[in-house]
Amino acid sequence: MNDVLLIAVFALVGAAGAGLAGAVVLRLVRHRSVAVSLAVVAAVTVTAMLAGTLAVAQAMFLSAHDLWVVTVVVAMAALVSMATALVLGRWVVARSRALTRAARDFGEGGGFCAPTGTATAELAALTRELASTSARLDASRRRERALEASRRELVAWISHDLRTPLAGLRAMAEALEDGMAADPGRYHRQIRTEVDRLTGMVTDLFELSRIHAGALTLSPSRMSVYDLVGDALSGADPLAREHGVRLVGEDVAAVPVEVDGKEMTRVLANLLVNAIRHTPADGTVAVAAERREGAVVVSVTDGCGGIPAEDLPRVFDTGWRGAEARTPPAGAGLGLAIVRGIVEAHAGRAEVRNVPGGCRFEVSLPTAAG
Repeated sequence: MNDVLLIAVFALVGAAGAGLAGAVVLRLVRHRSVAVSLAVVAAVTVTAMLAGTLAVAQAMFLSAHDLWVVTVVVAMAALVSMATALVLGRWVVARSRALTRAARDFGEGGGFCAPTGTATAELAALTRELASTSARLDASRRRERALEASRRELVAWISHDLRTPLAGLRAMAEALEDGMAADPGRYHRQIRTEVDRLTGMVTDLFELSRIHAGALTLSPSRMSVYDLVGDALSGADPLAREHGVRLVGEDVAAVPVEVDGKEMTRVLANLLVNAIRHTPADGTVAVAAERREGAVVVSVTDGCGGIPAEDLPRVFDTGWRGAEARTPPAGAGLGLAIVRGIVEAHAGRAEVRNVPGGCRFEVSLPTAAG
């Protein structure tokens, strides 16, 4: 037993010396290729075995011939180990370089094309993560391009819509200043109307900027959808009478929701004003609310004749108007964008689809717990 313990001690001392030297070498080459590190690991393994063997052989007073035999065997093992480590290292380096080239193309704005061939589990996992990140970035770039197009369209519409009322205000102010206005009272009323329109546009822009900046602060409270719809119908009734449009809101369930009453009233008001302005005289705008799978869906159906299928995905985009504007005249195309922003801030969803004779806007909101 003592002999075995002594052999173990000699072997451990010899191997530990080789291991310590290998650790120093690994630290020196830590910034080099992984192939170099693998070669060092293989060399340390064989050297540790050789050092331990030689230490034991010297302690056991082996003959020169036996010592030579052991040394040759270990040397052959070292040769094979080094060759294997170099082949493995070159293979890993080649796969790493291919992945680096693919990542470089990905970083320069292109899509990520995973390198072909087998790879280690770690490199394969990294490849999958890069592919997933590439897909997310590609979707983000598409959204950014769409937002930029919407911003450009919005700026164009805002410039157009501001120029006309401002020119009118200037002309009326000059006429009043020069005493050329035949009916000053009418001019004053017209100026007030134009200022109100401009104020509404600025208010919409401010609201939309808060939504896009994530600065929309909600004060939710528990209320019934029936009450929300009732208030919105009351507010829109004068406009409906002016346009000769019937408002119908009989099919409204009294479902409780947790929402900001002021903001949701604005959502329904925007939808109702939009529907009324695009429904011909003697037409009908119907409001309904029902419970569907843990959510309440409020819908506004108009008689606009429908929206072209290619325009449906863009209806809620900022500044979009389409061939025939879905926002009030001289508006900035912000009404429906504000609707979507407020609804999504409530963890809801805003959608639109065509129905016979018109289209239906649907707002889905989570029902109140309990």
